Amino acid sequence: MFLGDYRIETIPDSEFRLDGGAMFGIVPRVLWEKVSPPDEFNRISLQTNCLFIETPIEKILIETGIGEKWTEKETQKYGIFRTKSFAKTLFEKTGCNPEDISIVVNTHLHFDHCGGNTILQDELQITNYELRESEDQKPKTRNQKFIPQFPNARYFVSKSELEHAENPHERDKASYLFENWRPLQKSGQLELKDDCYEVVEGLTMRQVRGHNGSMQTFCLEKDNQIFYGFADLIPTRAHLSPAWIMSFDLFPLETLENKKRLLRQAVAEKWLCFFYHDFDTPLCRLSQEDGKLIANKIEV
Repeated sequence: MFLGDYRIETIPDSEFRLDGGAMFGIVPRVLWEKVSPPDEFNRISLQTNCLFIETPIEKILIETGIGEKWTEKETQKYGIFRTKSFAKTLFEKTGCNPEDISIVVNTHLHFDHCGGNTILQDELQITNYELRESEDQKPKTRNQKFIPQFPNARYFVSKSELEHAENPHERDKASYLFENWRPLQKSGQLELKDDCYEVVEGLTMRQVRGHNGSMQTFCLEKDNQIFYGFADLIPTRAHLSPAWIMSFDLFPLETLENKKRLLRQAVAEKWLCFFYHDFDTPLCRLSQEDGKLIANKIEV
């Protein structure tokens, strides 16, 4: 689809699974399982929907998915199911190769949003992944094995988020893996940004607290339309109800207030709403019927 002279494509990276109870917090299973049926391990299916935006000058990726650097044990743990590489999906959807991407934007540095920032330089070294178990070894033994997947891109992340990633809270420490950003620092491709900034004309990143203190959402305003990406503030359509909040969120009360504020705007201004983790309907317009939010699917 096009907004003005900007081309937009959804790039689905990989299916994966997380515990349904963690994804829906205090919501009882008897309610959430109706909209997100769990598997035998109580996990629900999620997707990593990255976004490609082509302007007259830049080729931009927002998020890079869960990545392809996982061990068999980790693949089973997270239920990762991949039919093709990210590079192949990118080419099939856009005609672009990784070296054609000029800007990569991460809303935050959790592994399921920036795992594709880097790739393994030598796939034979994957057996050394068990070194992850040692926090002392991780920075000095893993980073040298990884290189940027997008060799000609500038990678954007907020300074606040990088500071948090390097010194994470005990509750979200497991979501930060150094190999997803330190090789970018080494190559000189990582650029630290403000809490709110403009990527290109019309595309802005905005810090929205809740999931953590430094995650950003994105807003593209072109051709009198607003395309809004909620990142992990509202990961799927099933999380539209304001009180349906992930247990992963560090500041759930702020999540609640920000959801209510933004969803009111989304309905009133007829936003195109993008839900990064939605398995089959990432792009919707919202309407309200009898006080309930309805997501109306749009194809990209």
